[in-house]
Amino acid sequence: MSEDRLTLRVSRDGAVAGGSFFDQIGGSDTFDRLVRRFYEGVQTDEVLWPMYPAQDLEGAIRRLSLFLQQYWGGPGTYSAERGHPRLRMRHVAFKVNPDARDRWLHHMRVAVDSLELPALLEATLWDYLDRAAHSLVNTFEE
Repeated sequence: MSEDRLTLRVSRDGAVAGGSFFDQIGGSDTFDRLVRRFYEGVQTDEVLWPMYPAQDLEGAIRRLSLFLQQYWGGPGTYSAERGHPRLRMRHVAFKVNPDARDRWLHHMRVAVDSLELPALLEATLWDYLDRAAHSLVNTFEE
């Protein structure tokens, strides 16, 4: 008698999914590429760019990449260096209204698309980013 088993693959005929999402997506390199592409867009955005530390762009890139890596099962460097993420607290100083959220999502969407991930990985990553962006809205003022 044979057992029916469900095999989860990263795409229709792709490799079997295993390990952490961090490993499945390609590790640190993939998150670094994602974040660098995201910041390329942010630097051209008149609403978002003033919220970011232009004098410490490399630091901002590193922090976001490390945060995402840790969230998805990679090294715990972010927390070792900065403590608990406390995302809402870290963003309270900025006016994150629906327009800022939508602009952030636009630039992140371009960055995610640039990775050309298998559908399952792309959907998983995007679902988190979309929910995170919505959770950080802290005002409805223009």
